Amino acid sequence: MSRLVPYLFVGLGGFVGANARYIVARWAADRWGPGFPYGTFIINITGCLILGLFATLADRLAWNDAWRFTIAIGFVGAYTTFSTYEYESFRLVADGQLARAAANIIGSVIVGFAGVYAGVVLARLLLRVHG
Repeated sequence: MSRLVPYLFVGLGGFVGANARYIVARWAADRWGPGFPYGTFIINITGCLILGLFATLADRLAWNDAWRFTIAIGFVGAYTTFSTYEYESFRLVADGQLARAAANIIGSVIVGFAGVYAGVVLARLLLRVHG
């Protein structure tokens, strides 16, 4: 594999992930309004699920590195929004919305872990069915 090829895979995945992030964030804001960072929350949780699912399948099925570059590094890296999550949590605290800030911080960590766990379980189930 040429030294530049991984960058192309990461870039392709990043392009798709960044656009998916934008679409989900807009959808959530349109649906529930700007009072709570629903889009970021949804993106972080689904990103955890996708990464857990992908990493488990890629490891067990020994997928080519091109998939890791495209999905795990490119797509999920551009799609997830941890820094945005932290900034939005800070803004909620700064605005005196402590309950919402706590819900976002605690919820993202706990439900994000559940998302990774669910992705791993789903991958294992898929491996059993197709194993």
